Amino acid sequence: MALLTRRAFIRVALASSLSTLAPRGYPQTSATNAEPTALRIGYQKSSTLTTLLKASGSLDKALAPLGVRVSWNEFSSGLPLTEALNVEAVDFSADVADTVPIFAQAAHARFVYVAQEAPSPGAQAIIVKQDGALHTLADLKGKRIAVTKAAGSHYLLLAALIKAGLAPADVRISYLTPADGRAAFERGSVDAWVTWDPYVASVDRDADVRILADGKGLASYQRYYLASNRFAAAHPEVIQIVFDQLTQAGVWLRAHPQQAAQTLAPIWGLDAATIERANARRSYLVRPVVAQNFGEQQKIADTFFQAGLLPAKVETAQAQRWDFAVKRAEPAGA
Repeated sequence: MALLTRRAFIRVALASSLSTLAPRGYPQTSATNAEPTALRIGYQKSSTLTTLLKASGSLDKALAPLGVRVSWNEFSSGLPLTEALNVEAVDFSADVADTVPIFAQAAHARFVYVAQEAPSPGAQAIIVKQDGALHTLADLKGKRIAVTKAAGSHYLLLAALIKAGLAPADVRISYLTPADGRAAFERGSVDAWVTWDPYVASVDRDADVRILADGKGLASYQRYYLASNRFAAAHPEVIQIVFDQLTQAGVWLRAHPQQAAQTLAPIWGLDAATIERANARRSYLVRPVVAQNFGEQQKIADTFFQAGLLPAKVETAQAQRWDFAVKRAEPAGA
């Protein structure tokens, strides 16, 4: 009973803190005199801030005066999430790794970059066995590696191979979801597993596991929030409120790391200490997408193209980003 009371207190405190960004100053639309607007949000397990907003109910509360009804849809990873965004099965995508929008752009998906989290290079890693023969990146040659296709960890693997003077053809890559990648790694079907937090934190304290490398010096790992072009253009006030709520959630998490971990623990099925360790490696600093913070996207796109993983060269500056000042989409490179 005491545990339930503590969790309930945390949820109430979180909701109270995040709901301070109520939609003051935005057009008020009563649900009684207009058709409710549906905001369908797609997210994945690593979508920490979105999960906190869902748990606290603060986003629902902030959007209620506009007659906006929120629905939540979980995906296994970023690529199927952006596919859903492209076919307008969802309206807003919680944070996906920097690689994912590039694949979406290559597929001519209709989306706009809304926001990004500042770099978190330590939040993804190449994991190997403690007693294995892999001690340097060059040792990856000929080895079996599990990675999720198009995830940020996929770019980390490619960048690590380049640094070691290796090509993708020099290793044996298995494209697996995080859950399947972990299972393959634990049963010895692969020699290395490349993944991101909280999956890294779920194994990095195991005695038989070692981190071969993380993203430091290889991949900055910025995560992006996306929206469908149609939804953003039709509901700029909703985009603003979602951005404000995400920003506030990031501030709250950094100020209350233990409470955030305790809130997420029953949702993620991980212990709070593991989640707090994972969260400490993420910046959770949500900011608008601006040209000067967008440069690595082209490097990532070029790397995947050169590896033969994109059908054509992608010019990331031609993608759309949301300009909050004018409330419309603009070229990302502007």
